[in-house]
Amino acid sequence: MNIQNYEAAKKLRHELHQHPELSNEEHWTKQHLIQFLKAHTNNLEIIDKGNWFYAAFHAGEDKQNIAFRADFDALPMDEVIDVPWASKFPGKAHKCGHDGHSATLAGFALEIDQNGAENNIYFLFQPAEETGDGAIQCVDFIVENNIDEIFAYHNMSGLPYQSVNIIDGTMLCASKGMSIYFKGLPAHASQPEEGTNPSIAIANIVREIPTFISPQKNDGLILCTVVQVDIGEKAFGIAASKGVIRLTIRALYEKELDQLQQNLVNFAEEQAKEYGLEVAFEYNDEFPETANHNESAEKIRNVAKAKGMKLIELEEAFRESEDFGHFTKLTKGSYCFIGNGEDYPQVHTHEYDFRDELIETGVELFMGIAHG
Repeated sequence: MNIQNYEAAKKLRHELHQHPELSNEEHWTKQHLIQFLKAHTNNLEIIDKGNWFYAAFHAGEDKQNIAFRADFDALPMDEVIDVPWASKFPGKAHKCGHDGHSATLAGFALEIDQNGAENNIYFLFQPAEETGDGAIQCVDFIVENNIDEIFAYHNMSGLPYQSVNIIDGTMLCASKGMSIYFKGLPAHASQPEEGTNPSIAIANIVREIPTFISPQKNDGLILCTVVQVDIGEKAFGIAASKGVIRLTIRALYEKELDQLQQNLVNFAEEQAKEYGLEVAFEYNDEFPETANHNESAEKIRNVAKAKGMKLIELEEAFRESEDFGHFTKLTKGSYCFIGNGEDYPQVHTHEYDFRDELIETGVELFMGIAHG
């Protein structure tokens, strides 16, 4: 990677880090990235799509259309480490490295702008990955531009520094947040039989979870994690009449996530009928299964080997989720991890900060794919 391009991308990363914005609020971030590309490139078309944008290098109508994606939202966390580029906004910080992903893609755009490419190259800057509703906003990009293949990476701690980590098939699990609301009738605490209390219904759901996630009933990893139970109020003279149980459901295969969800819905409706309750459901942070196409994953392997990068074959998918899977449902593509180091602080922790050197690793990987 050209040293001037690297320094420009690193400076950009620090600026993004100082100005973190949460999912679907990334107005400054998007505009700053657009301004950076306009200031440093001459041969790119920039298309503003509102919450997000993309840039394009056009090699010709008869060429393949290859896309690369970066996310740019931050997390609702405080910056507590002492770095010169620390967040200027309390309660917001780039603790997942999306500032680094965007800086990598921008640095890659500079390289393509200056050196050209044999294929049409698209640079997709996406919002709201953390909440799972960013990629779905951008999926028309795939069809409108007839994208043949799409690639992305995420930095990941616990993996060797600057290593490239890949697997065929499912890379990251499908998941979603599920809330089950029950509503009954209040009664005096001395006469609970006069009301309808959701406590037993919610307790029965908790007790039934191990049955739904039994390995004997599922082909892949499946989890149902209770994240909150809220029943009644702190009022000792009134029996509880409403409650909610919130779950994160997660599965290696999206079809098994759907089945788990349906099992929970069916069981909750049975409980509501048995105990005379109203029941309602709500879903948040919905992520598809992120599955790599073998042909695209092989391109990542070949580039890593050709450039002397440490290549690691992952033995199993990660439990975390990513909305990149919306793109690979529509076209070929692959997603990989670039290692932060075995002992480096984990993403989504206060001690974490993106390692600038990974910008160059990501750019070199992308350049190899673009010219492959």
